[in-house]
Amino acid sequence: MRLPINLRLALVAPIILAGLASSGALARKVPVAPVNGPADDYPVVIGDLFTIEGTTHTPEDRLNYDAVGYAVAGEGSGVVVAHKILPLPSYAEVTNLETGRTIVVRVTMRGPMQNDALIAVSPATAAGLGIAEAERTAVRVRRVNPPEVERANLRAGEPVPPRMDTPVALLAALKRKLASQEQGGAPVYTPKSVNPDPDIAGTIAPPELKAAPIPKPKPKVAAIAAPKVDSAPATPNSSEAKGTFVQIGAFSSEDNARKAAAPLAAGVSKIGKFWVARMGPLSGKAETNAALAKARAAGYGGAMVRRVN
Repeated sequence: MRLPINLRLALVAPIILAGLASSGALARKVPVAPVNGPADDYPVVIGDLFTIEGTTHTPEDRLNYDAVGYAVAGEGSGVVVAHKILPLPSYAEVTNLETGRTIVVRVTMRGPMQNDALIAVSPATAAGLGIAEAERTAVRVRRVNPPEVERANLRAGEPVPPRMDTPVALLAALKRKLASQEQGGAPVYTPKSVNPDPDIAGTIAPPELKAAPIPKPKPKVAAIAAPKVDSAPATPNSSEAKGTFVQIGAFSSEDNARKAAAPLAAGVSKIGKFWVARMGPLSGKAETNAALAKARAAGYGGAMVRRVN
């Protein structure tokens, strides 16, 4: 009896496929699902206050955290650090104040459990900063919001490309800040800068350098900055205008915000507690990318695209 052609194909197909598979003709690389993802950054844990040798530490979700202190040897897998008050997990830039080398780390643990240290670093973090694991090193710690590709690498225990080395002049100012804190008995984690974006080094050093001179020059700085305030309306107010913007940074001081905005012809608006410097609104991907590149070339590595609807 002659079988129908569709039945004959159904019987023969498995034999053909088996032969192809054994010969490698059907072999292909199956994509492997990532072992980590954005969900691994949540939930964010703040935690209760705790006491170390009579000093109380209160964890908090401080977006503008920026501090100097000391790094000591810690533990952990990957480029991670322990911190007393930053959320778990969160991300930060750590700068070695001896060399200026700056890397991005993931904050995953509470610690160090000693009041005279700011962070405890894992072996991989110590290597990234170029310090011996047992070495006590002066550092700067700034909370940052890195792009998802860098977050994914850090979650997987892999390092990300280091940031631009901190300039020598700024390193000197940060060391003076640390020395002043130690002499005054202030907690090493208390920040004076409130800049939540990375790589805005220029907005921190000048206040440190201008604190010592006679106060008379300060009114002159204000008088020079005033015309910039008048010129701001030429750029639409980013808190009211709609569209796409490149955010340079957010500042607690309007004067600092305008100093950052002026060279880039950016607008300044007060949003919440901060003065935000933004370029825009921008039209099209090409213009947006050009503005972002311009901001980063000016030293604002943390510049980011923001859309206001």
